Amino acid sequence: MSGSTLSVAMAVLRRVMIQTFKNPAIIIPSLAFPLVFLIAFAGGLSTVASVPGFSFKGGYTAFQFVFVFLQTGAFAGIFTGYRIAEDYESGFVRRLLIAAPHSRGIVLGFVLSGLARFALTGVILWAIALLAGMTVLGSPVEILAMWLLAALLCIASTLWVTGLAFRFQSVDIGSFMQTPVFILLFLAPVYVPVALLTGWLKIAASANPVTAILDASRGFISGEQTKVALAFALALGLAALMGLWAALQLRRAQRGVT
Repeated sequence: MSGSTLSVAMAVLRRVMIQTFKNPAIIIPSLAFPLVFLIAFAGGLSTVASVPGFSFKGGYTAFQFVFVFLQTGAFAGIFTGYRIAEDYESGFVRRLLIAAPHSRGIVLGFVLSGLARFALTGVILWAIALLAGMTVLGSPVEILAMWLLAALLCIASTLWVTGLAFRFQSVDIGSFMQTPVFILLFLAPVYVPVALLTGWLKIAASANPVTAILDASRGFISGEQTKVALAFALALGLAALMGLWAALQLRRAQRGVT
């Protein structure tokens, strides 16, 4: 990576962080949604843990927290995409495409912005869950691995919406940014393990790449590792695929300003 690419990335990251801290309301949606889901799922559905066949060492709160944590990573990417689309409508991104010596640094900067947003909301979410009494049986290394999987989902999500922002250059496609991510997340085994699902939902969950990532993350928090290699391979594959998508749309956007 060249120094100029990194300097462009850091400039984009710095601008987004300044905007975020000057206007904390920007961060609220990406934190509010996961908190609502955590309260609704872990609290209101806690009796699901008594269903015959359900067995999770960490308890139902930890079981649901993992899904909400991964969701936080994905949401950080989605809301970063909204910022890119808004910057397009203001004309900032077009000026940046013309001025930046290495446009790949623009994409890298937005990815770093998504990761920074995820880190902030993720730490807050963990603090709230631990204060609420969530049981964590995984080792520090396993929890770090869980963070890494969520970060890879954040990167994939950020690259997905970055590509959309470069292609459509408008906030009007906001629903399209989030709908595919929502589908992938909620077709995973959200409430119970795959073994307790039935019908088409079990088939969809079994074929969903997020399922292996979710299972591995739940294994990390409970101290029972499972599907680790598969989960990381799928997470890296999603990030790489979305990276290709974002690169193609960046090239298309560049042609539009030259």
